[in-house]
Amino acid sequence: MTDELRRGRASLALSFLVQGVTFALLVTRIPAIQDRYGISDGLLPVFLAAVPILAGVGSVGTEWMVKRVRPSRVLRWSQPVVLLALLGVGAGDSLWQVAVALGVFGLAVGALDASMNMLGVSLQRAYGRSIMLGFHAAYSLGGIAGASIAWAGAHWDLSLFVSYLPVVVVLLPAALVGSRWYVDASAGAGAAVGDGGEGKGGPVVFKVLLPLCLVMTFAYIGDSTVSNWSAKYLQDVLGSSEEVSTVPYNVYMVMTLLGRGLGDLGVRRFGAVAVVRVGSVVAALGFAVVAAAPGAWTGILGFTVLGLGLCVIVPQTFAAAGRLFPGASDAAVARLNVFNYVGFLIGSPLVGALGDAWNYRGAMLVPMVLVLVTLLYARSFAPGADRYGDGHERPRTVDVGRGSNGL
Repeated sequence: MTDELRRGRASLALSFLVQGVTFALLVTRIPAIQDRYGISDGLLPVFLAAVPILAGVGSVGTEWMVKRVRPSRVLRWSQPVVLLALLGVGAGDSLWQVAVALGVFGLAVGALDASMNMLGVSLQRAYGRSIMLGFHAAYSLGGIAGASIAWAGAHWDLSLFVSYLPVVVVLLPAALVGSRWYVDASAGAGAAVGDGGEGKGGPVVFKVLLPLCLVMTFAYIGDSTVSNWSAKYLQDVLGSSEEVSTVPYNVYMVMTLLGRGLGDLGVRRFGAVAVVRVGSVVAALGFAVVAAAPGAWTGILGFTVLGLGLCVIVPQTFAAAGRLFPGASDAAVARLNVFNYVGFLIGSPLVGALGDAWNYRGAMLVPMVLVLVTLLYARSFAPGADRYGDGHERPRTVDVGRGSNGL
């Protein structure tokens, strides 16, 4: 294992952590953002939908950009923009200002998510064993920190700007310094950034990628239900205080940290197919508990179980895309990442519409059913005979990252 790969792994983990903090600070304070800008319940789903739409545009744009520049450069400059956009959300005082800030946040976060996972998939290939869940565990750790900061802001009745400013002041320079050690490990031996390939060559075939796209969509419908509606669900349905309403996302992220921290070991021992199947069943159980919860703390228990199950699906979906298209993993990851935002785009308005037209308890059953559908596609996570992972891991690391980051 080279020092360059180790530094690249650590710096990328830092980027995931920073993004976890940033995203948690946004989504756990949605009620406060709504109150600050006077956003009506009818208009709120429009704002929640606009962010993933623009993020999808940013992800598609990243596929085009990495044909010309390395993913590390996209990540280096998109992360500061995301942090500054978060600060803008807390600094405005009129509806158009928050709309602009959220628009910038959406475009930049699409580029950020795509480039982070491109680097993660290529580093996993360089390591020759499952490490992708570890990066997402760093994201979960950041989410815990962000949700805790959000809880403190709600507890002490701090303004959004006062809550966000110290975080941005600390994380922005840390992210810029860490970006010096990103490693653009090539997607395959001799493959240039942006080269097409399916298997050993050829373009990314959408029909082959489609099962993973569906799994990604279902997973993010579930995740968006937690991030966008858990706080309001506890307040409006289960009668909690604003302070307690920040807890579900926090415990959700604690369990995703636990699940992802152990997940790479599970993949190496039992295989990705088994891990994804178990995760889907556990996540569905969590949604069932949330829907039936008689009070706030039972609802929090449901979100806890949900986090433990759902957390393993997304990292393994990115990893599976890299295995399917080793010669074009950047393009595959960018396209797959769009379905992250498709899930958010569908999930937020869907739960809101069902909650208004029917009830929010019933709305929680929809993501429960969809995450169970993942079981039908679990075989898509099985490695081919010529791919790494799940019993086919290389006994040693091939140094494909040396001298490739160009930074």
